[in-house]
Amino acid sequence: MDYLKELFTFYGFSDELSTYSSNAIAIIMIAALCVVTMVITKKILLKMLKIYISKSKNKWDDVFLKNRVFERIASILPAIIIHESAVLFPAAEVWIKRIAFSYIVFVVLMALYKIIDSIDDIYRQHDISKARPIKGYLQVVKIFFTIAAAIIVISALMDRSPLILLSGFGAATAVIMLIFQNSILGLVASIQLATNNMVQIGDWIEMPSHGADGDVIEITLHTVKVQNWDKTIVTIPPHALITESFKNWKGMHESGGRRIKRSIYIDMSSIRFCDEEMLSKLRKIQHLKEYIEERTAEIERYNREMGVDPSSIVNGRRMTNIGTFRVYIQSYLEHHPFINHSMTTMVRQLQPGEHGLPIEIYAFTNTTRWVDYEKIQADVFDHILAVVPEFGLKIYQSPTGSDISRLKID
Repeated sequence: MDYLKELFTFYGFSDELSTYSSNAIAIIMIAALCVVTMVITKKILLKMLKIYISKSKNKWDDVFLKNRVFERIASILPAIIIHESAVLFPAAEVWIKRIAFSYIVFVVLMALYKIIDSIDDIYRQHDISKARPIKGYLQVVKIFFTIAAAIIVISALMDRSPLILLSGFGAATAVIMLIFQNSILGLVASIQLATNNMVQIGDWIEMPSHGADGDVIEITLHTVKVQNWDKTIVTIPPHALITESFKNWKGMHESGGRRIKRSIYIDMSSIRFCDEEMLSKLRKIQHLKEYIEERTAEIERYNREMGVDPSSIVNGRRMTNIGTFRVYIQSYLEHHPFINHSMTTMVRQLQPGEHGLPIEIYAFTNTTRWVDYEKIQADVFDHILAVVPEFGLKIYQSPTGSDISRLKID
C-alpha cells in the first residue's frame, strides 16, 4: 500500500487522492483474488472431488455432495482472504476483521446445518429410522449451534468476551423460555413419543380433532406431518399427540389381518321354520350337508325323548331358515381362502329394529392392504347377498319410488 501511495505521489497525485487510489486498487486486487480462488475451488477442486466421490463405494460422501456440504465449506475462503487482507486498510482494519469473522462464523453455521441434514438423510436410509426418527433431536442441535454462533458474532462485533454475554443469560432465562417454549415442548414430546413407541413414520393414525386421517410422513421437533388419504397434508404439534387421544392403526398392520365388521338386514317377516322340502334343498349345499344331518338327528332324538306332539310346528325343537343361514355363513367364512383363520370369525344376530334383523359378519382378512381388503370384503358380501333367497329369506330395504308406484289402492 505504501508503495502504491508513493507511486501515485510521484506522478503528481495529492496525498488524499493517492490514498483513495491505492485503496481502490487494493480492493480490486483482493476482489480478483477472491474470484480466482472461488473459480479454482468450484471449477477444479470441487469437480475433482465429485469425480472421486462418484468412484467411491461410500454412501455418506454422496449424501454430503448432494446436500452441497463441500460448496458451503469452500465459500469460507473469500472471507478468510478478506480477513487477512484487512491489514492493508489500517483505518478500517478492526471492523473489516470483525465483519469478515462474523461472515466466517455464519458460513460455518450453514455448513454445520448441511452436515446435520446429511446425517439425517444417512440415518433415514436404515429401517430403524422409521421407529426412532432423530430429526427432532438434530433440530435441537441446530438451535444450540445457532445460539452459540449468535453469541460468538455479537461478542466479536462488540469486542467482548462470550463469557460476559453468557453471564447475562441468567437474568434473561424467563424470556429465553418464552421464546423457545414450542421447541422445549416439542423436544419433550418427541422423547416421550419415541420412548413409548406411540407413533412412527409410516403409521396410519386418526386424530379427528386435527383433521388427520392418514400416514405419518415426517416427525420433527415442532410438527408431525400426516398425509391424509385425499393427499392433503396435516401438521400436528408433537405435544398434542401426548395430551390428546388418537388412533394408531399400527397394531392392525402388525397383526396381519384387517377386520370386517358389517351387517345385512333380514326382513323378519321372511323368517320361518324349515320344512322337509327346504331341508332337502339345503342338504345339497356343501357347507350345510353334514350340519343338517347331525342337527336333524339331534332334534328328532330330543323331540322323541320329550314326547313332543308333532301335530303343531310350535311344539318341540325345529330348525329355522335364519339359524341355518347363520351356520352357512360361518362355515363359508371358515373355508374362505382369504379370511385369517387364526383370528376371530363370528356371525351373530344383533338387536332387531325398525330395519329388520341385523346379521353381523365379524371376521379378519389375511391381508392389511386396503385395495385387497375392500375386494375381499365385497366378494364376501356379494356371495352372502346372492344366497339369501336360497334360505327363503329376504333382505330388508326401505321402499323406493318404484316400490310405492306398484302399490294398488282398493
